[in-house]
Amino acid sequence: MLVFFKNAFYYVSNIQPSLFQASSPSNNQPPLILLDDLSNIYGDVEIDRSKHIHKRRKLADGREKTQSSDDEECSGKGRNRHIVMNKSDLPNSIDVLESFKTARESWELLHSLEALEKEFIRICMSWKTEMWLWLRIFITDMIIYQGQYRKAINSLHQLAVLQGAQQHALSQATLDQQRALIQMAACHFALGEYRMTCDKVLDVMCTVVPCLQETGKSQEEIPKAKSKFRRGTDLKLLPCTSKAVMPYCLQLMLACFKLRAFTDNRDDLALGHVIVLLQLDWPRGENLFLKAIDKICHLGSFQYENFFNYVTNIDMLEEFAYLRTTEGGKIHLELLPNQGLLIKHHTVTRGITKGVKEDFRLAMERQVSRCAENLMVVLHRFCINEKIILLQTLT
Repeated sequence: MLVFFKNAFYYVSNIQPSLFQASSPSNNQPPLILLDDLSNIYGDVEIDRSKHIHKRRKLADGREKTQSSDDEECSGKGRNRHIVMNKSDLPNSIDVLESFKTARESWELLHSLEALEKEFIRICMSWKTEMWLWLRIFITDMIIYQGQYRKAINSLHQLAVLQGAQQHALSQATLDQQRALIQMAACHFALGEYRMTCDKVLDVMCTVVPCLQETGKSQEEIPKAKSKFRRGTDLKLLPCTSKAVMPYCLQLMLACFKLRAFTDNRDDLALGHVIVLLQLDWPRGENLFLKAIDKICHLGSFQYENFFNYVTNIDMLEEFAYLRTTEGGKIHLELLPNQGLLIKHHTVTRGITKGVKEDFRLAMERQVSRCAENLMVVLHRFCINEKIILLQTLT
């Protein structure tokens, strides 16, 4: 029993040290969040290369195909889920993860025999452990590790009650709130509740401030895609900072809209959201982007009037400019605000059609000049300004 408390305490005191330390300028380690790993969210895209010869063809024909996190059920419940993290975030990560493992195994042992369980419950009641915030954090992470996401959501609600009763400094309260919201979003995603996922993610986005510099990892730091990936087999400990949290939240949103965008039903809005979000970590999402282009070519048209507000990736801009050419298939694109309204409510004369083409050309030229804008600022603005329409798309 003491082994359990000792190791659980060691784990939580390292992933959230501010719970046990007075707030001071020197105490700047952010809390760490245990989450399902989404590093392969861009994987597994089948592209029919016969339908459309893309303007930018960087992909080697022999590239290994990967399996999407969306294709198979989670098989990672139980004992053998791997937790990945950046060692710079926690120098003693090996010891911390070992303590987490020992505490989990001790918990299972304490509940394996009726006599042990009764004694453990009796001691917990006498010590009033239900009021220990750090213990609730451990239990929540343990449940997430076990893949019991519905139970984890209930535990996160209990955690919120405890945090409200034991409120820390304002800045710490904000970090705690973010931590719980992100874990809740990841749990809803694992349960297939995509609108709730997006709702929680957008709540997080309202509290974070995008970094002024580029926040994406360099290509060398990104783990290679695995040939077989099952959602939920791996987890990660992520720092609760804007630099780490924003990309994860955007990946969660991409995962939600990706499922809707590539069904047999037409959903230009979801497809447009996917294209905006694929700018993150480019060119990792290039395969998925090319699949989106193939779908647009198959449909023969595409309408997304927010395109010029949020798409600043030069490769994407070139591809869409190419789609309007004869070689690109003369695809009908409605990317300008009110362009559809203009066409529907006026006789489409030669002059109006020419005017629309000229507006498109000028808009593309202006957009190219925006390619140097900070992408995280653009995507943050996308989440804040389009919150209502993003949620409606998943309704």
